[in-house]
Amino acid sequence: MPSQEPLPTFEFAFPGPLRDRLVAAVLSGAKTTTTGLLADYEHAGDPLPRAGERYQVPASDGRPVAVIEVTEVRVLRLADVDLRHAVDEGEGHETLADWRADHETFWHSPEMREALGDPEFRVDDDTRVVTERFRVVERL
Repeated sequence: MPSQEPLPTFEFAFPGPLRDRLVAAVLSGAKTTTTGLLADYEHAGDPLPRAGERYQVPASDGRPVAVIEVTEVRVLRLADVDLRHAVDEGEGHETLADWRADHETFWHSPEMREALGDPEFRVDDDTRVVTERFRVVERL
């Protein structure tokens, strides 16, 4: 029997407290959407996820804790992200303004700017983001 290829990983944030919170929200079912920067995919040379693809979700220590399946992918202007998507990120946001403020803090962080190779990176209404909806198919 041929060995199965390992699934690619889908990392939420960077290892540490934020990732721990996001992974816990995924495992509890509170988090069913996520948002990334199109610039991050382009800078890393990574293809965009597609509906039907499955990913392994690691905890901060690198241990896989779940398998998710992408059910929807959209590329939007940041200003066009809707409240339902923001709420479904499972981080307790009740308004788009709160959701955006949290995401801007992350996207403007030194770690994210380093990952993008741009120490001055800033988002605005026209910044292209990748919104994904997913479901947990297995807890590991």
